[in-house]
Amino acid sequence: MIASSRVAALVAAICLLVGFSWAQQPDPRAEDRKQLRAMLAEFEAAINAQSIDRMVAEMDDDVTVIWLNAEVSRGKDDVRAYYGRMVGHEKAILNKYLTKATVGAPAKFYGDVAIAEGSTADEFYPIARGFFTLDSRWSTTVVKNPAGEWKIVLLHLSSNVFNNPLLDEVKANIVKGAVGGFVAGLMLMYVVMRLRRR
Repeated sequence: MIASSRVAALVAAICLLVGFSWAQQPDPRAEDRKQLRAMLAEFEAAINAQSIDRMVAEMDDDVTVIWLNAEVSRGKDDVRAYYGRMVGHEKAILNKYLTKATVGAPAKFYGDVAIAEGSTADEFYPIARGFFTLDSRWSTTVVKNPAGEWKIVLLHLSSNVFNNPLLDEVKANIVKGAVGGFVAGLMLMYVVMRLRRR
């Protein structure tokens, strides 16, 4: 019985040591992950600085971007054209757009290709209406070029179309309109009845 206990304890100790040794193995992609985190930080900073030049600097020449409004830009020139229409001039939709990005899970690597995803807390400042926020999701595919730099080849942005602040605002406006119409109808009925009594 004592011998069995010693054997069990020895097996447990070996398993613990093997597990600890495995846990201490260095991440072979540690440097790549560091570069990708730096890329994400720079891309976020570029958005918040309204710098399209800094944004496209992180992209491959053949990049594809699927924007929040489902429009697709293919290539850096398309990305510049889209941003130029959307942000920062008198005929644009937005005065500015700010974001705070977070990573959802560690990037997955397939050789010199990596896939990452996460979320953003976005702030929009439209020209024609008031400020609003929107929580979004993002996913991206990046490739390492011959110079050893990671570049975005695909960026996909999306948001919840069934539950978001814009829909809440529309619903609130519908309720306000209905209540306002009901009150106006009561007032009109009151005026008509008073006029008839005369």
